[in-house]
Amino acid sequence: MANIYNQQESNIHRTWFLFSGFLIVVIGIGWAFSWIYGNPGILWFAAIFSIVSSIFSYWYSDKLALSMAKAVQIEKKDNPELYRIVENLSITAGLPMPRVYIAPGAQINAFATGRDPKHAAVAVTDGALKRLDKTELEGVLAHELSHVGNRDILVSTVAVVLAGIISLLSDFFMRSLFWGGFRSRDNDSRGNNLIVLVGIVLSILAPIGVMLIQFAISRRRESLADASGVLLTRYPDGLISALRKIGADQMPLATARDSTAHLWLDNPFKGKSVSWWHKMFMTHPPIEERIKALEQI
Repeated sequence: MANIYNQQESNIHRTWFLFSGFLIVVIGIGWAFSWIYGNPGILWFAAIFSIVSSIFSYWYSDKLALSMAKAVQIEKKDNPELYRIVENLSITAGLPMPRVYIAPGAQINAFATGRDPKHAAVAVTDGALKRLDKTELEGVLAHELSHVGNRDILVSTVAVVLAGIISLLSDFFMRSLFWGGFRSRDNDSRGNNLIVLVGIVLSILAPIGVMLIQFAISRRRESLADASGVLLTRYPDGLISALRKIGADQMPLATARDSTAHLWLDNPFKGKSVSWWHKMFMTHPPIEERIKALEQI
């Protein structure tokens, strides 16, 4: 347990590693497309677009996530108990007071976002406020504040951007093929066919690879936040009880989105009919495994 907070520095390094990886992957795909089409402008577009997207996501990703969840910011007078819980936990954790939001929805859930502890925000659903008692709510909020303290909220943001941009570029390539936009510098038909095949495979595998990265990051950080949250409250039963209620909760969350699903404490798509493809990339470890791990602390 004493080594949990030693992960903060590695999370910071991982964030910048992912940023660098994102730029390399997108620019690499841009180079491949520019070579396939014989148009160097595509490479310049990919480079500029990736840099601008990274900068925009760094500064505004939290606002986008909160907006997509339709979360509303509150002050202390709006919900004194919720505000005091976040305030007390923040003091205990040695963190700046984050902005506090309430998101609509009967599902029990919560998430944290922001680029660093000084610009963090935590949001809980109406369902969490109505269906959790104080100790359970403290456990959930301690989990989310642990995401802030462990410096992994930005890692999640980078994963969102990486998945979104690469998927966009892949979709652009596939659409251009469909509409007959392919033109290679190589006049040999076999060479053309090979290039097209490589481009198609790259376009299919790139988003899948990014989703797998997002999947691995989310599962690892959820387990770490569970343990860190218990360390913060010194009361494992609070979070364990909350997780049991969350595991039994099948209320749908209308604002659930693929791009932000990994930010939530638990899978927000519960109660909805989802495809087998979506189920393959669920970003949360099973509730039973999380409870079992906490019971051993």
